Amino acid sequence: MTYIPVFLRFARKFIILIFLFFSIISTAQVASLFNNSRPKSMAQRWELDTLNSSGTFVITPYKPLYILPVRWSSQPNGMPHSGNSDPGYKVEDNLNLNNLEAKFQISFKVKVVQGIFWGHGDIWAAYTQKSHWQIYNKSLSRPFRETNYEPEVLLNFATNFKFFGFVNRMAGISINHQSNGRNLPLSRSWNRVILHTGFESGNWQVYIRPWFRLPDQNNEDDNPDIVEYIGRGDATVIHAMGKNVLSLTASSNLSLNSHFKGYAEFSWSRNLSGNLRGYFQVTHGYGETLIDYNNRQTTIGLGVSLVEWL
Repeated sequence: MTYIPVFLRFARKFIILIFLFFSIISTAQVASLFNNSRPKSMAQRWELDTLNSSGTFVITPYKPLYILPVRWSSQPNGMPHSGNSDPGYKVEDNLNLNNLEAKFQISFKVKVVQGIFWGHGDIWAAYTQKSHWQIYNKSLSRPFRETNYEPEVLLNFATNFKFFGFVNRMAGISINHQSNGRNLPLSRSWNRVILHTGFESGNWQVYIRPWFRLPDQNNEDDNPDIVEYIGRGDATVIHAMGKNVLSLTASSNLSLNSHFKGYAEFSWSRNLSGNLRGYFQVTHGYGETLIDYNNRQTTIGLGVSLVEWL
């Protein structure tokens, strides 16, 4: 009988989570974010021609939007550390984290300026939030372990040239900030200038993003060696097969020696009903979150998604 109250507490927490989730995305127009005819092609998703333009200030999909009630880690980061040698970044006690937790991501973008630079460019504002919740850790009162906030401003141009069987559809540049909003010793953040380009061929899409980290003052840098772990760029490959969507994102520090490090994330989603999709995710390497930027782990998660890459 003791399991019933525990289950009810979990159910209540997840109901609150889902309510907040929909409250956030309902603060603006969301017609193109949740419907069966949401954008599939790169031209539709990024409104690369007049036929696919929805105008400005309409919320549209950016990265996948999912909830994983169960996510397992091979190496929970109970004593996170920073490359900054300042004593203020030292964690004294083990956080005693569970291997199991919940994870969710919300992500959307809004076009704020349309048709600049002789009608070829658009400016987008985007936001991605990824949270990890130690919901099964009763001894720690089930806290949110880590939340990463990632606002971004992108300048995007429509392109159209062939490249090894693919068509280059878009290219641009963005200013990206990512942080976890925490105090020392757990504070992590960085700012990047990211170049991006997108290719498409049938049911395949490829996004490539090299980046340059904007430097912080040395004594105020939460993670001075972050690019040596997470990398200097990433690539995402997406493939649709009927009701299935497969994606792989990989980043690398581009070191072709024993110091090679990076991160890989594979996901598989399958349509269940309407926009609801089953979602399976596997990650390996460094930087699943900012607090884990130098913690190597393998994770496996299972849940549902509402918005996919395509």
